[in-house]
Amino acid sequence: MLQPVDHLVAGVRCAVHDSDPSQREAVVFVHGNPGPMDDWEELAPAVAAFARVIAMDMPGYGRAEHPKQFDYTIEGYGRYLGALLDHLRVERAHLVMHDFGGPWGLQWANGHPDRVGSITLINSGILEGYKWHRFARIWQTPILGELAQLTTTAWGMHRALNSMNPKPLPRSFIDRVMKYADWGHKRAVLKLYRASKYVGKGTPQLGEFTRSLPACVIWGAADPFIQVEFAEKQKRYFPLAEVHVLPGLGHWPFIDDVNAVRELLVGFLKRVVGRSGSA
Repeated sequence: MLQPVDHLVAGVRCAVHDSDPSQREAVVFVHGNPGPMDDWEELAPAVAAFARVIAMDMPGYGRAEHPKQFDYTIEGYGRYLGALLDHLRVERAHLVMHDFGGPWGLQWANGHPDRVGSITLINSGILEGYKWHRFARIWQTPILGELAQLTTTAWGMHRALNSMNPKPLPRSFIDRVMKYADWGHKRAVLKLYRASKYVGKGTPQLGEFTRSLPACVIWGAADPFIQVEFAEKQKRYFPLAEVHVLPGLGHWPFIDDVNAVRELLVGFLKRVVGRSGSA
Protein backbone atom coordinates (compact mmCIF):
# COMPACT_ATOMS: atom_id res chain seq x y z
CA MET A 1 0.00 0.00 0.00
CA LEU A 2 1.11 3.56 -0.67
CA GLN A 3 1.82 5.65 2.41
CA PRO A 4 1.16 9.32 1.65
CA VAL A 5 2.76 12.05 3.73
CA ASP A 6 1.92 15.75 3.44
CA HIS A 7 4.55 18.07 1.96
CA LEU A 8 4.33 21.83 1.45
CA VAL A 9 5.70 22.64 -2.00
CA ALA A 10 5.57 26.07 -3.65
CA GLY A 11 2.89 27.10 -1.18
CA VAL A 12 0.57 24.17 -1.92
CA ARG A 13 0.26 21.04 0.18
CA CYS A 14 0.39 17.73 -1.62
CA ALA A 15 0.52 14.11 -0.52
CA VAL A 16 3.65 12.13 -1.37
CA HIS A 17 4.63 8.48 -1.09
CA ASP A 18 8.42 8.15 -0.94
CA SER A 19 9.91 4.70 -0.43
CA ASP A 20 13.54 5.73 0.23
CA PRO A 21 14.41 9.43 0.63
CA SER A 22 18.09 8.60 1.03
CA GLN A 23 18.46 7.83 -2.68
CA ARG A 24 18.94 10.61 -5.27
CA GLU A 25 17.73 8.56 -8.23
CA ALA A 26 14.01 7.78 -8.23
CA VAL A 27 11.20 6.29 -10.25
CA VAL A 28 8.53 9.01 -10.21
CA PHE A 29 4.93 7.99 -10.87
CA VAL A 30 2.80 10.88 -12.20
CA HIS A 31 -0.95 10.31 -12.33
CA GLY A 32 -3.32 12.05 -14.71
CA ASN A 33 -7.00 12.92 -14.63
CA PRO A 34 -8.87 11.94 -12.51
CA GLY A 35 -6.02 10.44 -10.46
CA PRO A 36 -5.11 10.17 -7.58
CA MET A 37 -1.77 8.46 -6.75
CA ASP A 38 -3.71 5.33 -5.82
CA ASP A 39 -3.63 4.47 -9.53
CA TRP A 40 -0.12 3.18 -8.85
CA GLU A 41 -0.78 1.07 -5.76
CA GLU A 42 -0.38 -2.23 -7.65
CA LEU A 43 2.72 -1.15 -9.58
CA ALA A 44 4.80 0.85 -7.11
CA PRO A 45 5.65 -1.99 -4.67
CA ALA A 46 7.23 -4.12 -7.42
CA VAL A 47 9.42 -1.19 -8.49
CA ALA A 48 10.30 -0.32 -4.89
CA ALA A 49 12.03 -3.70 -4.63
CA PHE A 50 14.96 -2.27 -6.64
CA ALA A 51 14.51 1.54 -6.77
CA ARG A 52 13.35 4.56 -4.85
CA VAL A 53 9.68 5.13 -5.69
CA ILE A 54 7.86 8.44 -5.49
CA ALA A 55 4.17 8.95 -6.17
CA MET A 56 2.10 12.01 -5.41
CA ASP A 57 -1.32 13.59 -5.51
CA MET A 58 -0.90 16.70 -7.62
CA PRO A 59 -2.74 19.92 -6.71
CA GLY A 60 -6.45 19.62 -7.38
CA TYR A 61 -6.35 15.84 -7.04
CA GLY A 62 -6.68 13.31 -4.26
CA ARG A 63 -5.36 14.33 -0.84
CA ALA A 64 -3.53 17.39 -2.17
CA GLU A 65 -4.94 20.85 -1.66
CA HIS A 66 -7.38 22.03 -4.31
CA PRO A 67 -6.57 25.76 -4.27
CA LYS A 68 -8.51 28.24 -6.33
CA GLN A 69 -5.42 30.21 -7.34
CA PHE A 70 -3.14 27.39 -8.54
CA ASP A 71 -1.96 27.51 -12.17
CA TYR A 72 -4.02 24.62 -13.57
CA THR A 73 -2.19 24.43 -16.88
CA ILE A 74 0.29 21.94 -18.29
CA GLU A 75 3.02 24.51 -17.69
CA GLY A 76 1.84 25.10 -14.12
CA TYR A 77 1.83 21.40 -13.30
CA GLY A 78 5.24 20.98 -14.91
CA ARG A 79 6.64 23.72 -12.67
CA TYR A 80 5.03 22.18 -9.61
CA LEU A 81 6.44 18.75 -10.40
CA GLY A 82 9.88 20.32 -10.71
CA ALA A 83 9.50 22.09 -7.37
CA LEU A 84 8.43 18.81 -5.79
CA LEU A 85 11.43 16.92 -7.18
CA ASP A 86 13.73 19.66 -5.93
CA HIS A 87 12.05 19.52 -2.53
CA LEU A 88 12.58 15.75 -2.39
CA ARG A 89 16.20 16.16 -3.57
CA VAL A 90 15.75 13.99 -6.64
CA GLU A 91 18.74 14.41 -8.93
CA ARG A 92 17.75 11.84 -11.57
CA ALA A 93 14.17 10.87 -12.36
CA HIS A 94 12.67 7.96 -14.26
CA LEU A 95 9.21 9.28 -15.09
CA VAL A 96 6.24 6.90 -15.29
CA MET A 97 3.28 8.88 -16.59
CA HIS A 98 -0.36 8.27 -17.42
CA ASP A 99 -2.95 10.50 -19.11
CA PHE A 100 -2.29 14.18 -18.26
CA GLY A 101 0.72 13.04 -16.25
CA GLY A 102 2.48 12.69 -19.61
CA PRO A 103 2.24 16.36 -20.63
CA TRP A 104 3.02 17.46 -17.05
CA GLY A 105 6.09 15.25 -16.78
CA LEU A 106 7.36 16.00 -20.29
CA GLN A 107 6.97 19.72 -19.63
CA TRP A 108 9.41 19.38 -16.74
CA ALA A 109 11.69 16.94 -18.57
CA ASN A 110 12.11 19.22 -21.57
CA GLY A 111 13.56 21.90 -19.30
CA HIS A 112 15.75 19.51 -17.29
CA PRO A 113 17.14 16.95 -19.74
CA ASP A 114 20.22 16.28 -17.61
CA ARG A 115 18.00 15.01 -14.80
CA VAL A 116 15.88 12.57 -16.83
CA GLY A 117 16.93 8.94 -16.72
CA SER A 118 14.05 7.50 -18.74
CA ILE A 119 10.38 7.91 -19.47
CA THR A 120 7.49 5.49 -19.47
CA LEU A 121 4.28 6.61 -21.17
CA ILE A 122 1.09 4.72 -20.33
CA ASN A 123 -1.71 5.77 -22.68
CA SER A 124 -0.11 9.18 -22.86
CA GLY A 125 2.56 11.10 -24.69
CA ILE A 126 3.02 13.63 -27.49
CA LEU A 127 -0.40 13.90 -29.13
CA GLU A 128 0.20 15.86 -32.30
CA GLY A 129 -3.06 15.87 -34.27
CA TYR A 130 -5.15 14.76 -31.30
CA LYS A 131 -8.87 15.58 -31.14
CA TRP A 132 -10.55 15.77 -27.75
CA HIS A 133 -13.08 13.16 -26.60
CA ARG A 134 -16.71 13.92 -25.80
CA PHE A 135 -16.30 14.42 -22.06
CA ALA A 136 -13.40 16.83 -22.59
CA ARG A 137 -15.41 18.91 -25.07
CA ILE A 138 -18.18 19.22 -22.51
CA TRP A 139 -15.75 20.28 -19.75
CA GLN A 140 -14.21 22.83 -22.10
CA THR A 141 -17.59 24.49 -22.65
CA PRO A 142 -18.51 27.20 -20.10
CA ILE A 143 -21.65 26.55 -18.05
CA LEU A 144 -22.16 23.12 -19.65
CA GLY A 145 -18.93 21.94 -18.08
CA GLU A 146 -19.91 23.27 -14.66
CA LEU A 147 -23.29 21.56 -14.89
CA ALA A 148 -21.70 18.27 -15.92
CA GLN A 149 -19.24 18.35 -13.03
CA LEU A 150 -21.85 19.35 -10.46
CA THR A 151 -24.24 16.58 -11.48
CA THR A 152 -21.71 13.74 -11.76
CA THR A 153 -22.35 10.89 -9.32
CA ALA A 154 -20.36 7.73 -8.60
CA TRP A 155 -23.15 5.66 -10.14
CA GLY A 156 -23.24 7.83 -13.27
CA MET A 157 -19.47 7.82 -13.70
CA HIS A 158 -19.27 4.06 -13.25
CA ARG A 159 -22.04 3.50 -15.80
CA ALA A 160 -20.54 5.92 -18.34
CA LEU A 161 -17.00 4.57 -18.13
CA ASN A 162 -18.11 0.95 -18.25
CA SER A 163 -20.09 1.66 -21.39
CA MET A 164 -16.80 2.65 -23.05
CA ASN A 165 -14.13 0.53 -21.37
CA PRO A 166 -13.43 -2.94 -22.80
CA LYS A 167 -13.52 -4.43 -19.28
CA PRO A 168 -15.75 -3.48 -16.33
CA LEU A 169 -13.91 -1.10 -14.04
CA PRO A 170 -14.14 -2.04 -10.35
CA ARG A 171 -16.48 0.13 -8.31
CA SER A 172 -13.59 0.74 -5.90
CA PHE A 173 -11.77 2.57 -8.70
CA ILE A 174 -14.67 4.99 -9.14
CA ASP A 175 -15.22 5.36 -5.40
CA ARG A 176 -11.64 6.46 -4.73
CA VAL A 177 -11.95 9.15 -7.40
CA MET A 178 -15.27 10.41 -6.04
CA LYS A 179 -13.92 10.38 -2.49
CA TYR A 180 -11.87 13.48 -3.29
CA ALA A 181 -14.19 15.03 -5.89
CA ASP A 182 -15.16 18.20 -4.04
CA TRP A 183 -15.78 21.43 -5.92
CA GLY A 184 -12.09 22.30 -5.71
CA HIS A 185 -11.22 19.14 -7.63
CA LYS A 186 -13.95 19.70 -10.19
CA ARG A 187 -12.87 23.31 -10.66
CA ALA A 188 -9.31 22.09 -11.23
CA VAL A 189 -10.47 19.67 -13.93
CA LEU A 190 -12.41 22.39 -15.74
CA LYS A 191 -9.50 24.83 -15.63
CA LEU A 192 -7.01 22.22 -16.81
CA TYR A 193 -9.09 21.06 -19.76
CA ARG A 194 -9.94 24.58 -20.83
CA ALA A 195 -6.30 25.64 -20.66
CA SER A 196 -5.36 22.56 -22.70
CA LYS A 197 -7.97 22.97 -25.41
CA TYR A 198 -5.39 23.28 -28.17
CA VAL A 199 -3.30 20.27 -27.24
CA GLY A 200 -2.59 18.45 -30.49
CA LYS A 201 -2.31 21.62 -32.56
CA GLY A 202 1.11 22.43 -33.98
CA THR A 203 4.42 20.63 -33.70
CA PRO A 204 5.88 20.01 -30.22
CA GLN A 205 9.25 21.56 -29.44
CA LEU A 206 11.44 18.95 -27.80
CA GLY A 207 15.12 19.00 -26.97
CA GLU A 208 17.66 16.79 -28.69
CA PHE A 209 17.94 14.72 -25.51
CA THR A 210 14.82 12.79 -26.55
CA ARG A 211 16.75 11.21 -29.44
CA SER A 212 18.83 9.07 -27.05
CA LEU A 213 16.43 8.83 -24.11
CA PRO A 214 15.39 5.34 -22.98
CA ALA A 215 11.61 5.16 -23.32
CA CYS A 216 8.84 2.64 -22.87
CA VAL A 217 5.33 3.04 -24.26
CA ILE A 218 2.55 0.88 -22.84
CA TRP A 219 -0.89 1.30 -24.41
CA GLY A 220 -4.29 -0.26 -23.90
CA ALA A 221 -5.39 -0.86 -27.48
CA ALA A 222 -9.08 -0.23 -26.77
CA ASP A 223 -8.59 3.21 -25.19
CA PRO A 224 -11.71 5.25 -26.07
CA PHE A 225 -10.10 8.57 -25.07
CA ILE A 226 -6.64 8.50 -26.72
CA GLN A 227 -6.58 6.30 -29.80
CA VAL A 228 -4.07 3.47 -30.05
CA GLU A 229 -2.56 4.99 -33.20
CA PHE A 230 -0.71 7.40 -30.91
CA ALA A 231 1.29 4.55 -29.38
CA GLU A 232 3.54 3.99 -32.40
CA LYS A 233 3.63 7.74 -33.09
CA GLN A 234 5.69 8.20 -29.91
CA LYS A 235 8.70 6.79 -31.79
CA ARG A 236 8.73 9.96 -33.88
CA TYR A 237 9.76 11.85 -30.77
CA PHE A 238 11.50 9.11 -28.79
CA PRO A 239 13.30 6.94 -31.38
CA LEU A 240 14.61 4.47 -28.80
CA ALA A 241 11.14 3.78 -27.43
CA GLU A 242 9.94 0.22 -27.06
CA VAL A 243 6.21 0.15 -27.80
CA HIS A 244 3.85 -2.37 -26.23
CA VAL A 245 0.21 -2.39 -27.36
CA LEU A 246 -2.01 -4.49 -25.11
CA PRO A 247 -5.12 -5.87 -26.88
CA GLY A 248 -8.41 -5.76 -25.02
CA LEU A 249 -7.29 -3.16 -22.46
CA GLY A 250 -8.51 0.41 -22.14
CA HIS A 251 -7.33 3.81 -20.95
CA TRP A 252 -6.35 2.41 -17.55
CA PRO A 253 -4.52 -0.78 -18.60
CA PHE A 254 -3.02 -1.11 -15.09
CA ILE A 255 -6.59 -1.45 -13.79
CA ASP A 256 -7.75 -3.80 -16.56
CA ASP A 257 -4.73 -6.14 -16.31
CA VAL A 258 -2.17 -5.07 -13.74
CA ASN A 259 0.03 -8.13 -14.29
CA ALA A 260 0.56 -7.36 -17.97
CA VAL A 261 1.53 -3.76 -17.27
CA ARG A 262 3.65 -4.59 -14.24
CA GLU A 263 5.72 -7.15 -16.13
CA LEU A 264 6.55 -4.70 -18.91
CA LEU A 265 7.20 -1.79 -16.57
CA VAL A 266 9.43 -3.68 -14.15
CA GLY A 267 11.39 -5.26 -16.98
CA PHE A 268 12.09 -1.88 -18.56
CA LEU A 269 12.98 -0.09 -15.33
CA LYS A 270 15.34 -2.82 -14.21
CA ARG A 271 17.32 -2.20 -17.40
CA VAL A 272 17.59 1.57 -17.00
CA VAL A 273 17.61 2.41 -13.28
CA GLY A 274 21.17 2.77 -12.05
CA ARG A 275 22.69 3.07 -15.51
CA SER A 276 25.72 5.32 -16.01
CA GLY A 277 24.90 8.92 -15.29
CA SER A 278 22.66 8.10 -12.30
CA ALA A 279 23.30 9.31 -8.78
